[in-house]
Amino acid sequence: MSFFDKHYQTPSWYKNKVSRRSVLKSAAGATAIVAMPSIALSGNTSTVNLSQEPWLTLDAVVNHLLPSSESGPGAKELQITQYLYVLIKTQPVDEAEKDFIKKGVGWLNGYSQSQTQQDFAALDTATKEKMLRAISNSDAGYNWINTLINYIYEASLSAPSYGGNPDGIGWQWLEHQAGFPLPPKGKRYFELPGSHRISVSQVTKEESTKS
Repeated sequence: MSFFDKHYQTPSWYKNKVSRRSVLKSAAGATAIVAMPSIALSGNTSTVNLSQEPWLTLDAVVNHLLPSSESGPGAKELQITQYLYVLIKTQPVDEAEKDFIKKGVGWLNGYSQSQTQQDFAALDTATKEKMLRAISNSDAGYNWINTLINYIYEASLSAPSYGGNPDGIGWQWLEHQAGFPLPPKGKRYFELPGSHRISVSQVTKEESTKS
């Protein structure tokens, strides 16, 4: 399969995730996304090896999507790849989603090789942009890029104990006031007794009650 496979159909986990985000945005504002159960991570904070796949390519993609600049930190400073590493190495999200993220690396490099004879990470900035824009014209490519962008947002705005946003630099950049107390490792919501996932129907029902 590739990003341009005509038989690709948007998977249910992606549709459900988009629906859940839309509900939370309308119910409690965009920053509520940070509290979604889909970002639950374990205590595994091993350092990612950026010389190995899929991390080499994922690092190149997220750094292209959010490069470092004078206006604020980029994916490197926000440790987006480390956030993805911890995410994929644990069991908090649908396995099909994690598999999709990893398979996308192979599809991207396959397309890059067919067009440039090089893997994505080896390309210059202009060619990387060209490759990403090309795959975004397909449903699979659009969904893959959108999934990574959503995790860039989450890593930038979540508490540092979840793997990204070291020392709260994302909050400082966006002038965001985080809620307190911040969860330390061992007391993050998914580690507490009785933790459960938020359903779209649950949030919708609560919002309707308030109306």
